[in-house]
Amino acid sequence: MIKESIEFQVEFYDVDSMQVAWHGNYVKYMEVARCALLRKIGYDYNEMTRSGYVWPVVDIHVKYLRPMIFLQKVRCEVTLQEYEICLKLSYKFTDAETGKVLTRAESTQMAVDIKTRESQVGSPLCFIEKVRECEARENA
Repeated sequence: MIKESIEFQVEFYDVDSMQVAWHGNYVKYMEVARCALLRKIGYDYNEMTRSGYVWPVVDIHVKYLRPMIFLQKVRCEVTLQEYEICLKLSYKFTDAETGKVLTRAESTQMAVDIKTRESQVGSPLCFIEKVRECEARENA
């Protein structure tokens, strides 16, 4: 499957009074990783719109194993798990220096036709083709 990773540092504006990353910010970090993966596939949010679809998040699961703390360098690896029915991604957050797993998460998005606002039963062919092209590049 297709993977991408990002690295970031936990900044002051993302932490609570205990200098731990506030739980709601993990969704923001997931979004940054998801955008990197979609760019790699060649189907970023602008391309989605051009193709006539939006992809709202319909489900998120986060398992907090260890806290992310102020100034910690974190690596997030995002993996495409499913793309023919929906866009399902898994995330693994690790300490960039030690490799210790901090958090695991999943997100699911589904295609919605922009004009009709109807949810699609499966992913549109234009997205499936982009994923397969990316997989071919990765395996070449």
